[in-house]
Amino acid sequence: MTSAATITRMIMAGQGKEPADLVIRNVQLLDVITGVVTQTDIAIVGDRIVGTHASYEGRTTIDGAGRFAVPGFIDTHLHIESSLVTPFEFDRCVLPHGVTTVICDPHEIANVLGAEGIRYFLDCAERTVMDIRVNLSSCVPATGFETSGAALEIADLEPFRAHDKVIGLAEMMNFPGVLNADPGIIAKLVAFQDGHIDGHAPLLLGTALNGYLAAAIRTDHEATSAAEAREKLSKGMAILIREGSVSKDLKALAEVLDENTSSFVALCTDDRNPLDIAEEGHLDSSIRRLIAMGRPLHHVYRAASHSAARIFGLRDRGLVAPGWRADIALLDSLEDCRVSDVVTAGRLVGPDLFAARQPVEPVGLASMKARPVSPDDFIAQPKPGRNSASVIGVRPGLILTFRDAATLDVTERGLQPDLAADVLKVAVIERHGKNGNIGRGFVRGFGLKRGAIASSVGHDSHNITVIGATDEDMAVAVNRLIELRGGFVVANGGKVTAELALPIAGLMSPKSFEAVTHDLHALRQAAYELDCVLPEPFLQVAFLALPVIPHLKMTDRGLFDVDKFDFVD
Repeated sequence: MTSAATITRMIMAGQGKEPADLVIRNVQLLDVITGVVTQTDIAIVGDRIVGTHASYEGRTTIDGAGRFAVPGFIDTHLHIESSLVTPFEFDRCVLPHGVTTVICDPHEIANVLGAEGIRYFLDCAERTVMDIRVNLSSCVPATGFETSGAALEIADLEPFRAHDKVIGLAEMMNFPGVLNADPGIIAKLVAFQDGHIDGHAPLLLGTALNGYLAAAIRTDHEATSAAEAREKLSKGMAILIREGSVSKDLKALAEVLDENTSSFVALCTDDRNPLDIAEEGHLDSSIRRLIAMGRPLHHVYRAASHSAARIFGLRDRGLVAPGWRADIALLDSLEDCRVSDVVTAGRLVGPDLFAARQPVEPVGLASMKARPVSPDDFIAQPKPGRNSASVIGVRPGLILTFRDAATLDVTERGLQPDLAADVLKVAVIERHGKNGNIGRGFVRGFGLKRGAIASSVGHDSHNITVIGATDEDMAVAVNRLIELRGGFVVANGGKVTAELALPIAGLMSPKSFEAVTHDLHALRQAAYELDCVLPEPFLQVAFLALPVIPHLKMTDRGLFDVDKFDFVD
C-alpha cells in the first residue's frame, strides 16, 4: 500500500514543487487515446507517473530527445514455459522488448507437477522485474483422453485465488465440457464468476458460442479468421490477436483491428520460443507488423497497452499519464517500434535490476519417469484386412491439424511410413510413470526423409512426442530424451545429432536465454538436415498431442478426433 507520505510527495512533485525521482526529458509522448504526439517531460515518483505536458526537475534524468514514449506493452496470454527458460530468464530477455506486463497461464508445468508448478511460478513472479500476472490453470488435464502428470480441481485452485499476482481463471480449453455442463468444469466457472475467465474456443460459433459465453467467459486467442473474430466481437468477446512461433494469426486478423474495435482487441504470443524472440522480438514484432499492414498506429499501441489492461482489469496501467503506473517503452521509431529503453514500475531497466533478484529453486527435476523404449515399441499394426491409415495433416503456422489418409505398405513390422508421400510415424509415450501407454499413428507435413525428432514438450499433458522415418531412430531419440530428463532430441542413422536438455519439469532449461538460443539453432539445423520443411519443427511436434485443438491429434491413448471428441475407431 502506498503511504500517505509517498502520496504527498507525488502530489508535490506533480505540481513541480519538489523534484521527482526520475524525469524523462524532451520526449515525444504518444497519447494512445487521441493519437496526438506531444513533446514533454515525464515525471515519476516511486512506481507512478506524476506529471506530463510540463517541464520537471528530477534526481535522475533520462534524455528522451528524438525518442517516443508509449505505455509498456502487455502480453495478454502466454505460457512462459514455451520460451524454454525459467521465468527469471524470460524476464531478462523479454522486458527489454518493452513488455512490462505478461499474463501467463502456467498450465504446462501444472500438467506435469500440479499445484507445485503453479506455486513455483507465483514465487518467481514475486521476484521478477517484469510484472508477471497469473491466470490459474482451468484444464489440468486438458481432457480425460490423455495421461497427465496431475489433475487440478477447484479445491486445488482455491488456495491461490487471493494471491496478489493472480487475476482469474485461465483459458477454458474444454469447451465441450462447458457446453455439456460437466460438473467439474461448472464448479470452476461458478467459483470465478466474480473475476476474469479466459476463453479458448477455436472455430466455436453460433448458438454454441452463445452458450460458452453465457458462462461469463470474456476473451479468446484462438480466432484464426477475421470472420470468426468479428462474430466473437459482436457477442462481446475480446479478441487477443496471437502471433506465436507456431500459431501465426496476425495476418488473418489484422483487418479486425481498427478505430472501432481497438478497445476490445489486445495482443498475445501464447507460445514463442527463444529463436523467434532473438530473431524477431516479442510484442514489438507484432506491433511493427500491424503498423506495416496499415493498421492505425495509435490504435495498435492502444491494443498493446491500455486495451489489454482494461480487458484484464489492470486498472493502474496502460497510459502514460499522471496517476498511472510508470511502465514506459522509449522508442527510436513509432512506425518500426524500435525499443531503446524501458521503464518498469518507475525503474530504468538494466543489468543491475536483474542482478538484484532473489533466486527461486527449480522444481520438477525428477519428473521424467518414462521407461526406455525399443524399436518394436513403435510397430503400428494394421486393422484386419486393411492397409490404409488415418493421417494427421500438419501445415506451417497452424496448431490446427487436418484429416488425411494414406494407403501404406505392410510388412512383418506392421504399417510402414511412406517417405515419398511425406507420411511419417508419430508416437506419444506416457512419461509420468502412471501406465506406460504408447499411442501410435502417422503424420504428414514434416517432410523428413530420414531420422527422428523427439520432444518432452507435448501440449498439454507433456508426454513424449516423437516423429520419425524409422523405428530405430525414434527409439534412439526417445531414450536420449529420457536420459536428459526432458528436452528436444534429433537422431539420424542410429546417433543423436543435436539435443537440448529441459530438466525443469521436462519443459525448461536452467541455462541462460542465450545458451538455449544457441542450442536451438543447432537443433533446427539438424532437423533441416533430415529434410524437414517446417520453419519451426519442435513446437509443431509439441502441438501434435493437444486434443482440444481440431481436428486430429495423437495422445498416449491413441489417435483422437477433436470434432467428435472421441478416439478414431
